Amino acid sequence: MNSTVVNWNITGLLHLNSNYNMNYKNDVEAIDAFVVKYKELNSEIAKVIVGQNDTVKNVLISIFCKGHCLLVGVPGLAKTLLVNTIADVLGLSFNRIQFTPDLMPGDIIGSEILDEQRNFKFIKGPLFANIVLADEINRTPPKTQAALLEAMQERSVTTAGKKYELGKPFFVLATQNPIEQEGTYPLPEAQLDRFMFNVWLDYPSFQEELQVVKMTTADSKVELTKIISSEEIIYFQNIIRKIPVADNVLEYAVKLVNKTRLNSEFSSDVTKKYLAWGAGPRASQFLVLGAKCHAAINGKYSPDIEDVKAVANAILRHRIIRNYKAEADGMSIESIIEQLK
Repeated sequence: MNSTVVNWNITGLLHLNSNYNMNYKNDVEAIDAFVVKYKELNSEIAKVIVGQNDTVKNVLISIFCKGHCLLVGVPGLAKTLLVNTIADVLGLSFNRIQFTPDLMPGDIIGSEILDEQRNFKFIKGPLFANIVLADEINRTPPKTQAALLEAMQERSVTTAGKKYELGKPFFVLATQNPIEQEGTYPLPEAQLDRFMFNVWLDYPSFQEELQVVKMTTADSKVELTKIISSEEIIYFQNIIRKIPVADNVLEYAVKLVNKTRLNSEFSSDVTKKYLAWGAGPRASQFLVLGAKCHAAINGKYSPDIEDVKAVANAILRHRIIRNYKAEADGMSIESIIEQLK
């Protein structure tokens, strides 16, 4: 590993922003504090969410990487409950938007009204929150999806020619039901690409489902504690951006994305046989950012190739498109990604 790349300034004080001074002496101490916070978040979330450890991990990684997350699973797997719980323990403002076929952009952005003094006044919509749950995002028309796309990418919205900045931090956590497709509007590739992670939720194990039933059929209510503030989240987001990455890890991440492209010098036989389209440059960026955060939550001060592999499935899953041959041979996206790693 190139020591000049991964060398941290241990003696230098880290003051990313004077408003968010967490009183850590150096970068290493800040990462150690981040590990403690992450474990506390996990423990608090586990009071409500049984199992789904990988899902919780990926959602938290996306948050600390300034990314958005798409949760895909059949009804009843606690997708909405998971987002509600995370919002509670993060101590952030939270709004839930139920996406429906008649939802218009103004319903989520907000609109201007004429007040009593006959002046136009902008009334903010539910997008103006730190965490926005876009429930069943594929049930709304493309016009409304496009409005959400701007908010996700620009962290701002535009209405009546005026631009309004969204609060910081800002995350969209969207849910989608993969089974029922009647009356839905599939997300365009451009919007899918804005989501850092596409997380598939699977059925719980027998023991996990038994525990869920015990918890949800008893007369008890769990009180959650707010673990981290918005200032701390922004601080740790900046810390993760500063984590150094060795050249060989960067090259591995970029090469992995290039392997998904048919016209790339790195494309493999699997790519040429089973893929119609590969991932774009945003996948490379998210692989490196995700690897940084994955390394940090495991107490490492610089990511290695294993950290890139750990986040690859959720990052590449919605960015590569199989061809008819893959479907005929029963090759899943996950199995193709595993062969490319």
